[in-house]
Amino acid sequence: MPEVTRKIGLSLGADICWPIAFEEILAQSKLKLPVGKDTVSFHCERTTLEPFDLQAKGKYDVVVDRLTHWFAQQREWIKKGILMDGLYVYNNPWSVQSYEKHSTYCAMLALGMPIPPTAMVPAKNYVPKPDLDFTLKAYARLFDLGAVGQQLGYPLFMKPYDGGGWQGVSKLDDEKQLRDAYERSETWLMHVQKAVAGYDLFVRAVGIGPQVKLMKYDPSQPLHGRYTQERGFCSKDEQQVMEDTCLTINSFFGWDFNSCEALRKDGVFHPIDFANPCPDSQVNSIHYHWPWYVTSNLKWALFCAATKRPMRKTLDFEPYYEIAKKDLPYRDKLKGYARIARQRLAADQFAEFAGKHLAHVDAVAFEWFGSERCKAAIRKKVSNIYPAHEVEEFTEKFWQLVQKWRQEEGKR
Repeated sequence: MPEVTRKIGLSLGADICWPIAFEEILAQSKLKLPVGKDTVSFHCERTTLEPFDLQAKGKYDVVVDRLTHWFAQQREWIKKGILMDGLYVYNNPWSVQSYEKHSTYCAMLALGMPIPPTAMVPAKNYVPKPDLDFTLKAYARLFDLGAVGQQLGYPLFMKPYDGGGWQGVSKLDDEKQLRDAYERSETWLMHVQKAVAGYDLFVRAVGIGPQVKLMKYDPSQPLHGRYTQERGFCSKDEQQVMEDTCLTINSFFGWDFNSCEALRKDGVFHPIDFANPCPDSQVNSIHYHWPWYVTSNLKWALFCAATKRPMRKTLDFEPYYEIAKKDLPYRDKLKGYARIARQRLAADQFAEFAGKHLAHVDAVAFEWFGSERCKAAIRKKVSNIYPAHEVEEFTEKFWQLVQKWRQEEGKR
């Protein structure tokens, strides 16, 4: 059988710990997989930022992207690779660039998702531009912010329409707080969204390809305490609802790696934040869940590279909207959306491939997360973000949480 090498590129920003894990687990797995008529091995390297010739042939089969959501040059390099070189990348870069929280709310509302009532309000201030004064004087209308708040109902959240990382988010209990938050919003374009008051569960669902992990989330804690280690916090049916919701969103927008936050109230999950392509993958925040992230990421990259998975260059919304038009209960519609999602994300093919070829990767990963190399990667990340006198404390804390995952997975 001809031997071929598939090349995986890691497009990175300030990522430290997970690329080390990804690279070392791949290297230690020493994979040579029979795929079709070929024997496929894999090479992984980190992509660089440098001039690129539009006519030059790209060298990667798959790029795991953690940079293009904020770095324009890498985004354009990846677009070129998709259009000209048959590159497969996490996530569709045109979609990442175009679909902010605002437009994702609109699309999922059109599909019937129970998103809380939301309004957009004009920016308080504007960056000076030619003709701005004329435009505002001619067309901007005075409005009563208090009436917006009264219509939606308190408590509310004000947040940037395109934000992330809780930046610019305010919880508002009355009109005075709403007006004060608006005065402080500067040039941000803001959403005002009715809070899901009285919710009894906050879930963050992360999808990597067709793989989904649910985590109980506690936003009241510092970053390293928000992702709890609880299991079994959802019923089987609720877990299916959240998996279907996550996969529907990801496949709709062409995102391989994205997270969906939802609040449960009276048995209904209300998605509140789900435009998070390339969510945080660092051990200092996800610790106990970090091995799942790394291993699932690696397995999806291997599947895409080995099978030469074609990149969907355009987004086709119509099959989803056809289901949305039907006179069906929302849960039945969601099942229909999820069937499309699993087909687009090759769920059955991936499950077969992983079962046949990737059990060894799981075994290698399990051992690596108990190694001194793992602890060194954790320390390297911690050293980059914590003061020197806290490095050993938090290195040990996150290391022990990873070991807790190993102990519980070993029992399973």
